[in-house]
Amino acid sequence: MLVTTTERVPGYRVKETIGEVFGIVVRSRGIGYNIMAALRSLIGGEIPEYTRLLETARKHAIERLMENASRMGANGVVMMRFDSAGLAGTMSEIVAYGTAVVLVRDSAA
Repeated sequence: MLVTTTERVPGYRVKETIGEVFGIVVRSRGIGYNIMAALRSLIGGEIPEYTRLLETARKHAIERLMENASRMGANGVVMMRFDSAGLAGTMSEIVAYGTAVVLVRDSAA
């Protein structure tokens, strides 16, 4: 499965556009994360606990995006993007979305 943030994929052409596809993950930050983040926020700087949480959530969102695209019959996703939101003050929603397509090698390339 080829996932790209671009519209065109060098060396390939889009044989078929299947449609929009999503991968959604909601993660709770938990009390341990919140306590550590609160302490770190007093001195400023990066909060590595949240960084790791969001990196993991993005990876899972992409995995779900690829699974959903594969179920739709796609072998690629173009124009992939992320969106995120906070929910109820303790959760983060990460959405990976794009257009599921069937890619074939471009014989002109």
